[in-house]
Amino acid sequence: MHKFTLELLFQIIGIGSASGLLHRENALFLISDNSSVLYEYNIQNEQLDTYPLLEGAADPAKQKNIPKKIKPDFESIAVFGEDCYIFGSGSTENRNKMVHFNTNTKEKVAEVDVTDLYLVMQNFGNIKADEFNIEGAIYTGEKWFLFNRGNGESRKNGIFTVSGKNLTDDFSVLYNSYTLPAIKGIQSSFTDAVQVRDKIYFLSTVENTASTYEDGIVYGSFIGRIDIEKMKIDFTQKISSKHKFEGLSVYTEEEKSIEFYLCEDNDTNTLESNIYKLTIAK
Repeated sequence: MHKFTLELLFQIIGIGSASGLLHRENALFLISDNSSVLYEYNIQNEQLDTYPLLEGAADPAKQKNIPKKIKPDFESIAVFGEDCYIFGSGSTENRNKMVHFNTNTKEKVAEVDVTDLYLVMQNFGNIKADEFNIEGAIYTGEKWFLFNRGNGESRKNGIFTVSGKNLTDDFSVLYNSYTLPAIKGIQSSFTDAVQVRDKIYFLSTVENTASTYEDGIVYGSFIGRIDIEKMKIDFTQKISSKHKFEGLSVYTEEEKSIEFYLCEDNDTNTLESNIYKLTIAK
């Protein structure tokens, strides 16, 4: 068992269904699976700014509670240097966008259709289209780690390692599958991940549903760690019996412990998001 503490830090008004976050100095960049904007929250002065991510989303006020059938379903955010990369889940045909955003200039760099990549990933991982659901992303500058959330009927949790010149027509794919810890007989499923040196820390959540589309009763969340060289799980630790944590970002790292920011997807249209701090021993 790894010792940990979990505490509620603050609540951000104006963001609902937070699905990923990135800590940068005194700011948090957040995404929501109900929205097509990137949020920037200044922790010190509690100011919230928004940046449109998709063409046709010029008015951010109209892009914060998009109907489920047409939402882009942004579920994961990867970072490398000053750039972040925001991925749609791929769980339906209209959720296949990746947006490259520069956190220094606060400008969108590119909008990429990753439909072909997702189709190759589904084929390579032997994952049915209705069980494909990307909810975590890491970028090392050379390769991508994309995490399939196994909340479909087959519970196929896995990590795709993608290398190549781009994500459209020049890439190669590797796949590793995982069995994650369970609660009440239901296997948890990947919801986010972040790289810390030669390790990957990940979140997984137990939700009583056999669908990547429909929500279910939440039974709790875990944190775990994977050795990048071996791609094997080092440990898992249950951190909650009620929260559906979907965002993970490093706050501080000490010799014997790491502090993370976490965000929670409340699966409602209420524009409120709780931000937590998780401290866990290495």
